[in-house]
Amino acid sequence: MVIRVAASQLRDIPPLLGDGQGSYRIRVLGNSGSGKSTLSRQVASILNIPYLSLDELYWQPGWKTTPYDVFRDKIVAFMQTNKSNGWVIEGEYARKGAAVAQEHATDIIWLDPPLLLYFPRLLLRTVLRLVGLESSCSPGCPESVRDAFFSKSGILWWCLHQHRVVIERHSALMKIWGLGIGSKAPEEQKMRRLGGWGSEVKDWLQSVREMPKNT
Repeated sequence: MVIRVAASQLRDIPPLLGDGQGSYRIRVLGNSGSGKSTLSRQVASILNIPYLSLDELYWQPGWKTTPYDVFRDKIVAFMQTNKSNGWVIEGEYARKGAAVAQEHATDIIWLDPPLLLYFPRLLLRTVLRLVGLESSCSPGCPESVRDAFFSKSGILWWCLHQHRVVIERHSALMKIWGLGIGSKAPEEQKMRRLGGWGSEVKDWLQSVREMPKNT
């Protein structure tokens, strides 16, 4: 079941909560291809705060993975270094050690567009990477036709398999941290879902751009 919040419930809530002292620590979640990287870079640029891609942190050259403790420690170090200025951390990897970022975030943004919208974009991005017109998810990790199209561990199959899994996982988080609906105390609720076919994300980004003018 997808947890949704009526627009009226968020009307008086700013697009980003922050810590009340001008610092925004933002966690961006969503399935592969849902637009996390694009949104995260835009928000980081608007707020002039550093951005961390967990894909680039986790995958080492040759598709070697970063051990749990090392991965988690690097995330914590990034958060501590930028605690006063704020940060944007993008990517899933909760079971790999990245759940710590949710705990320290002032805002959690869940991107949940329809699969019919973002899967074609992921397919196009994969093709562009295969022909060298777009960079890989992490330096030294090139994609191959066999892995991309014919392997169950490839990005396309992974996206299809994880679509429902991600919805269930983050709907559960919304029940805890969801703005206006979570079980946490109102002052601890910090998660919002951005769905739809693009206008919701566009409107939210515009609200973020206007936010400094309204404070």
